[in-house]
Amino acid sequence: QVQPVESGGGLVQPGASLRLSCAASGLTLDYLAIGWFRQGPGKEREGVACISTTDNSTYYGDSVKGRFLISRDTAKNTMFLETFNLKPEDTALYYCAADVLSCTDVFRTPPDFTFWGQGTQVTVSS
Repeated sequence: QVQPVESGGGLVQPGASLRLSCAASGLTLDYLAIGWFRQGPGKEREGVACISTTDNSTYYGDSVKGRFLISRDTAKNTMFLETFNLKPEDTALYYCAADVLSCTDVFRTPPDFTFWGQGTQVTVSS
């Protein structure tokens, strides 16, 4: 069972960027779908991004399209989420997640990943 460990969150001003990282043994090879979801204060879980480990297809939530970029480093079993032009509404606990099913199966509303980490907090505030 994968135990993802997230890092890279923090407190930033609107318009800033952050790079979130997720590392775990077997993360990029043993699961078909790896990705991120978030949960803001008083909000439901929201799918942020998903990447297929078979063909590198990527999927994004509507609220982050054009601002976030998901990628992976297979050699280091690491996944990244580059976030740009952050907005206050991006404030949330961001979770790294994985599943043996595909992104098309699990990247939905709400997201349906089987495994996820403890999360890293992103706070966007002036």
